[in-house]
Amino acid sequence: MNLVIAIGNMTDDPKIDVYNEHKKASFSLALNRGKDGADYPRFVAWDKKADVIEDWCHKGTKLAIRGHIQTGSYLNMDKKKVYTTDIIVDELEFCDKKPKDETTGQPKENPSDDFMKVPEGIDEEFPFK
Repeated sequence: MNLVIAIGNMTDDPKIDVYNEHKKASFSLALNRGKDGADYPRFVAWDKKADVIEDWCHKGTKLAIRGHIQTGSYLNMDKKKVYTTDIIVDELEFCDKKPKDETTGQPKENPSDDFMKVPEGIDEEFPFK
């Protein structure tokens, strides 16, 4: 069985690439090992999941991911074989509630700013309290 379940914070903004008309998002999560420190594996999301990562995730975003390990290799510029180990994202969930500010790309400090503000004194008109 090849199953990975991980919860952690993104260590940087995702790197977005396109290969043969398929979008790819690469990123690392900091996975806490308690007193033994942390691990920083590389995750890869494709197509629609890559769109979600690109649009909604940034450094510090906390994610829960279910995926699988995929190994591979390539020749570097010196013609030496480099081996890779990635975790392919099969499912992801957001673990924090702060939406990304469209203008700055950073988390919104006060997410309640997106909701309609009720003018002062109007609460007497509500039929319930």
